Amino acid sequence: MKIVVTDGYTVNPGDLGWESIAAFGELSVYERTPPELLLERCHEAGIILCNKVPLNRENLEKLPALRMIGVMATGYNVVDTVAAREKNIIVCNVPAYGTASVAQHTIALLLELTNQAGKHWDSVFAGEWVRSKDWSYAKTALIELEGKTLGIVGFGHIGMRTAGIAKGLGMEICYYSRTRKETTLAEYCPLETLFSKSDVVSLHCPLQPDNLAFVNRELIQKMKRSAFLINTARGQLIAEQDLADALNNGLIAGAALDVLSAEPPQSDNPLLSAKNCIITPHNAWMSREARQRILTITADNINSFLQKNPVHVVN
Repeated sequence: MKIVVTDGYTVNPGDLGWESIAAFGELSVYERTPPELLLERCHEAGIILCNKVPLNRENLEKLPALRMIGVMATGYNVVDTVAAREKNIIVCNVPAYGTASVAQHTIALLLELTNQAGKHWDSVFAGEWVRSKDWSYAKTALIELEGKTLGIVGFGHIGMRTAGIAKGLGMEICYYSRTRKETTLAEYCPLETLFSKSDVVSLHCPLQPDNLAFVNRELIQKMKRSAFLINTARGQLIAEQDLADALNNGLIAGAALDVLSAEPPQSDNPLLSAKNCIITPHNAWMSREARQRILTITADNINSFLQKNPVHVVN
């Protein structure tokens, strides 16, 4: 069977192997696939593995050999799963591969907001400590997290792992999710209450039609002026102009984002120039360990499909 990886670079830029997947057939790996080359590269493929390359109804109609799509990620909105089901094409994803890595990145962003280690390293590197009249100084207010409240929106695997780490820092945890959980980690709060009482709000919920841009001007205005907002989930959860305005006007103390509404962002995205806004390039998931899990689980998905017992099926 012919297996085509349409966009393998972000998952495996060269530090991992493709052998576990190549064992199942004739493997072709492309770092990136522009739309105009998709059909040419995949026309004989029985299995397509993709990350962010869209596979829409029009494309699927023109891929007669295709029997399985493996999304090398947890989110699978790049695939028209309804059209795939109509054509008897199995679509599988890779759940929970990045729980530890994304939670760790969330806490890294939190600590950068409160301790500004990067800004102080830049200061030392620029010679400010050498020239200082004092043996110690701070460029920004340093904030202790013990006793502060972390509000988590979305209490799945990543939200719960983040809560556990924050608990170790002495934080109080509250959460909001569509379903209440049996947990001793955190106290359930209605969404508006969570935003108003939390010193830090961290988003860990999936993007759905009814929560698009739900973090808007009205909700942000309920936050403390000293509060921080963190998003390692999906950029479209936030009304970006509203957040930029709040940051620039001092309505909240800062934000740290690993995701934006369009990626890569346009140069005029208002958050790129907003005050007290830390942005990383959607790489919370990219630890070597997490990427290896993607490849391992993808290989397991292929094996299960070939054994006629598919797993992690999303359609």
